[in-house]
Amino acid sequence: MSLKDAPGNTQARQQFYKAIEPESMRALWSVMAGIITPEPKSDCIPFKWTYASVRARLLEAAELITAKEAERRVLILENPGLAGSSKVTTSLYCGVQCVMPGEVAPAHRHTQSALRFVLESAGGFTAVGGEKTEMSFGDFVITPNWAWHDHGNDTNDPIFWLDGLDIPVVQFFDASFAEGLGEDQQPITRPTGDSTARYGANMMPLGYAHQTPTSPIFNYPYTRSREALEQMRKYEEWDPCHGLRMRYINPVDGGWAMPTIGTCLQLMPKGFQSAPYKSTDATVYVGVEGRGRLRVRDEVIDWGPRDVVVIPSWHEITHETAEDAVLFSYSDRPIQEKLGLFREHRGNA
Repeated sequence: MSLKDAPGNTQARQQFYKAIEPESMRALWSVMAGIITPEPKSDCIPFKWTYASVRARLLEAAELITAKEAERRVLILENPGLAGSSKVTTSLYCGVQCVMPGEVAPAHRHTQSALRFVLESAGGFTAVGGEKTEMSFGDFVITPNWAWHDHGNDTNDPIFWLDGLDIPVVQFFDASFAEGLGEDQQPITRPTGDSTARYGANMMPLGYAHQTPTSPIFNYPYTRSREALEQMRKYEEWDPCHGLRMRYINPVDGGWAMPTIGTCLQLMPKGFQSAPYKSTDATVYVGVEGRGRLRVRDEVIDWGPRDVVVIPSWHEITHETAEDAVLFSYSDRPIQEKLGLFREHRGNA
């Protein structure tokens, strides 16, 4: 008789597992299939947030709490499969922030890195590390790790932007620190446009010493990014999976603009139908221009301007567009690439 067929062996095993629990031990063979999976597996699910609904709820919140009281008036876009975790994917956070006319979101800093993708603004501003920049629709703005930052609205209309942070990553490493400045706004020590002038013209001050893995440019204006996409479309070099997809880079080394979050902007022409694609980096997409359709496994997600869609890791997707469409996206790809974990699967091969 083999050990596998021994009478009472299953019951004995269960007794053994229970006996070692008080000693903070667990049998690897009893859980291995759940922790070392053949393919990526999580509770993260595909989901779409409609901008009109998010915007309406934020305006409702603005009647209940000021930006100063809240410190950040933000509605978290929480993945339904990860309820209670404040996560949009297993490694990333997503929210939409609102600042009303005349308000300031007070200055603070934290070890979490943040991106802002501007959804609605005609003169709102953010200040990062002593420099102020105006926020316009489609701009990609970076708040590096441990940089002082505050936001304000000098216009007559509310402003809205998407916040993407690496909160779950910092939480995983148990490395979170945060503090407030004690003032609504930080002192402005550099003129507007200083970082773009120093680092955004394919030039750099002689003797510049790289102090951080984050790009020294903190505002990538949409007008310039969109112009680049339009120039490149002239060559009709459409990627079968992505259309024309460009990544935001750090001009110091050509790497990703942020060390923990990879950001991209892609253009897909009218009538585009992509080849299937899946990758290990769960991705958040934001509609910028036009309308499109994402097919993910057996689900169809129609998106429009400013809508937010999350696609989990290793979920095959295809894009379809009835008109020219632009998407902004972010994921944890830089981390995965550095650790040798990133994989992608293109087409039907």
